[in-house]
Amino acid sequence: MHAPRTRVQRRPVHGVLLLDKPLGLSSNQALQKAKWLLRAEKAGHTGTLDPLATGVLPLCFGAATKFSQLHLDADKTYETTVRLGVRTSTADAEGEVIQTRPVDCTPGQVVEVLDRFMGPLQQVPPMHSALKKDGKALYEYAREGETVEREPRDVVIHELELLDMQLQGEAPFLRLRVHCSKGTYIRTLGEDIAEALGCGGHLTALRRVATGPFAEQDCLSLAALEAMDEPQRLRQLRPVEVLLDGHEAVTLDGDNAGRFLSGLRRRGRWHDTERAAVYGPSTSPEQAARSLLGTAHVKAGELIPGRLLSPIEIQQILESQP
Repeated sequence: MHAPRTRVQRRPVHGVLLLDKPLGLSSNQALQKAKWLLRAEKAGHTGTLDPLATGVLPLCFGAATKFSQLHLDADKTYETTVRLGVRTSTADAEGEVIQTRPVDCTPGQVVEVLDRFMGPLQQVPPMHSALKKDGKALYEYAREGETVEREPRDVVIHELELLDMQLQGEAPFLRLRVHCSKGTYIRTLGEDIAEALGCGGHLTALRRVATGPFAEQDCLSLAALEAMDEPQRLRQLRPVEVLLDGHEAVTLDGDNAGRFLSGLRRRGRWHDTERAAVYGPSTSPEQAARSLLGTAHVKAGELIPGRLLSPIEIQQILESQP
């Protein structure tokens, strides 16, 4: 007989965990593992990484999930290896080889082609992606052997750096560092660059080294998290407001904070801004930190509430602070 499974006692956990996602796990599998280790009631992420990809994956817990959408718009930086001369069905190493071609480009041609891919581009999303069409992920159509029409998307390649290259030998490759806008498909970019070089290619490695203000050196592996005891795991969480990078801070007194939390607009001498992080006063002399209340925007001196924390969430966050 199998021993009965121990039921995990969930608890309110609020904050952001910067995870270095391992190879082979989907973003959701990594999230569920971290959620289980923290015994968190509620969790979400700020945009997926393919199972093939490793690197920076911010995970949101509790109140932080209310602001995870804000981070979807952040610029990303990737390091990737493009194997030249071999095309696959998925544009990465997981697909079947569908074409091989000789590689006879020169270093000068590589530099010239990379220059062409700088700046604004239009990309057609790959069939092997999680983008949905009529409520169904594109990769589901692809598995069924179907190809559906996809609208081109506008993206921006801010920087495209050649880190290394090998144009001769059995496995010619380019290693690239890409700083790009949200929604950029690196598999498509790598495949398009290789096609422009006349040889075709596919990705053999992909690592996200930064997303918004978060970089790989700030991240923690699942193995390291697993090796910690519970208090150590909780100490790895960053405060919810790290997701509000670039928001202007507005602090309200106790009276106005209570009204703002109930959804009422407040008037004050604030200049117009689309993104404000709103704080209330510290709740006691021992509590030095301000309490995050939520987000807002300011128009004509009015502070207009956006996403708000609940009083219970605010209290739980304050109680968890040392």
